[in-house]
Amino acid sequence: MNLLFMLLYLIIIVLVIEISVTLMKLTGLKTTVARFQVISMLTGTGFTTDESKSIIDHPVRRKISMFLILFGAFSLAVIISSISTLLTDDLRLMELSIIIGILLVLTVLVKAPFLNNRISNKLKSEMYNHYELWEHPIEEVLFLEDEDVVMEIDIYEDSEFIEVKAFDVISHGADINILFIESGEVKIRKELYEYKIKLGDNLFLYGNKKEIEETFSKEIEAMKKKKVHRSEKNPSLS
Repeated sequence: MNLLFMLLYLIIIVLVIEISVTLMKLTGLKTTVARFQVISMLTGTGFTTDESKSIIDHPVRRKISMFLILFGAFSLAVIISSISTLLTDDLRLMELSIIIGILLVLTVLVKAPFLNNRISNKLKSEMYNHYELWEHPIEEVLFLEDEDVVMEIDIYEDSEFIEVKAFDVISHGADINILFIESGEVKIRKELYEYKIKLGDNLFLYGNKKEIEETFSKEIEAMKKKKVHRSEKNPSLS
């Protein structure tokens, strides 16, 4: 009976994962990312990946993640309790079966195409009606095309852009925008038209990934070599 209880509770966990992954997808998250993050939160693993920031920065996803963290902590307590004490003679299998039935219905409903669109629209409406634009994840606000990115470019010692005015770096008609330049401790945004790029500056760019990579190909290559050199000196960083 105890094994049956464990099996039923594991089914509940699987169904909660499936429902949560579907809801995360409806907020705009990729399936692979959604599944990994849901399992991470449910198990309390706490992976600090780039994708985890997309959860933290999104108000609706944060609410889902809070439920998963609490449910995961509760589930761990239940599983440990059932293994260590074998519970009691009354395993409440009927109650668990009812919960599984309810979760199965919810799983089918949230995955149904006709309901998918309604939930997705509801979540989008929640975001736009209750949160300011600056509270939205950066990819939803800025990334208008699939190739749009925000990139940081380091100006190294042999860069051809040293002592060149910031806006002379970008060719006319290029789909690249300079958001700001970080020069030491100073962040320059207001006087970019007259600012001349210096060694050690960091350019924060927004635009088409391919065009940025073509324009700053030497700088990007130098950044890659620098990272390889660091990882060789400190194997623990790789």
